[in-house]
Amino acid sequence: MLVALFLLLLPLAMASPAMLFGRDGLGYADPADNGGKLLTIAQNTWPEGLGEPLNAIISTNSDPRVLVDSADNGGFLNYMLAQNLGEECFGQALGTPQEANLGDGQGNKNEVQVLRWNYGDIYIGTCMETFKGGLHARYWYQNTTGAIFLAVSEEKGLDYNHDIIYNGYNLGRDWFVGNATNQDSLIPTVLETVNGTWYSGVTNQTTYSGDKTFNNYTYHTDVQYVSGLLPNSSDGVNHADKMSVPGMPAVDGLVAVLTVSITATPQDFANAAVKLGMPALGLLMTAVAIILTL
Repeated sequence: MLVALFLLLLPLAMASPAMLFGRDGLGYADPADNGGKLLTIAQNTWPEGLGEPLNAIISTNSDPRVLVDSADNGGFLNYMLAQNLGEECFGQALGTPQEANLGDGQGNKNEVQVLRWNYGDIYIGTCMETFKGGLHARYWYQNTTGAIFLAVSEEKGLDYNHDIIYNGYNLGRDWFVGNATNQDSLIPTVLETVNGTWYSGVTNQTTYSGDKTFNNYTYHTDVQYVSGLLPNSSDGVNHADKMSVPGMPAVDGLVAVLTVSITATPQDFANAAVKLGMPALGLLMTAVAIILTL
């Protein structure tokens, strides 16, 4: 156990502060600072070269366990399952991988994988998403920092070739944030004025916080919306002509930066169960003693 924990933390201990925290301690580095960008490179688009916004980041200010690409030990895949996002149906990736350049010296590299909405079923739920559509997230690791960059969106079903729904990039990001922070109501991605025009309901001052539990790991997530990383534009955005809100670009220019901590583990739950069980055991023994005296 101790050896495994040492091996997990060793790469982090050997990394420089810049590698761990990126520019200005933000927990990531802006890809544009080194030739990258926060738009993916999708294949077979018309015109060529269109992409999807990388609109969410898991910062390296998070618990190191959350940054490990694993469902074990509270890792990233377990955290995403807390948001009902799971790996592809039976591990079979049907779509064409997208690429991204995160300005980390790796050039254009393929996504790690796509995580899909599982409709509350961790076993075959993502198979339903393949046919019905839903929230999905592509993700990449930034090599120089270890931050996780995500392209989150809401897509239509297979009958519509998985096109993005109306305002699906901004909505997908905000639904992901709402799920991660366990919000009671939808985040107001866009709002309508009395004269019928639309405007963004979130800004670079918007924050959310909350807790979610899965597999006896409880995660606390703090979210800060950040401007200046993505353009507030439809330029270069795939599906922009089909899903933009009237009078607004396909991408609102905001990135959700998530900082995730683990506040409870299976051992904590086990300890709590033992503590709760002791009074009940005492009552049971007392009841048995009374019965035996009758």
